[in-house]
Amino acid sequence: RRIEVRIPPGARPGRRIRLPGQGAAGAGGRGDLYLEVQVAAHPRYRLEGADVHLDLPVAPWEAALGAKVTVPTLGGDVSLPIPAGSQGGRRLRLRGRGLPGDPPGDQYVTLRIVTPPADTDAARAVYERMARDLPFDPRAGW
Repeated sequence: RRIEVRIPPGARPGRRIRLPGQGAAGAGGRGDLYLEVQVAAHPRYRLEGADVHLDLPVAPWEAALGAKVTVPTLGGDVSLPIPAGSQGGRRLRLRGRGLPGDPPGDQYVTLRIVTPPADTDAARAVYERMARDLPFDPRAGW
């Protein structure tokens, strides 16, 4: 038979939900049914406890110069300031934007710098100018 169940907001994986009188019949009447919450994988978010993790693609100029970007959260989109000089892998926290609860979780946004392709003459020229004009060696600290 089908049973409609209300999952409480912020229910984490492994939480047990008791449904009194919905289990198998026994000598003393119907028993209780226990459900264990499982959370399906999401293509964009990862769940760690009450915290939600998201990899955010940013352009190199957004990371270098700073920017405000729109970030999806469980409660809707928010504007997130990217500090100037950010590097790939930097984690930014959106306090209280994880799973609801007491206390609510946070959302962690990890910056992933995505470089534009050099598939046109103009794009190649920009990359060549950067290679020539910027004194930058990404392996200098090795």
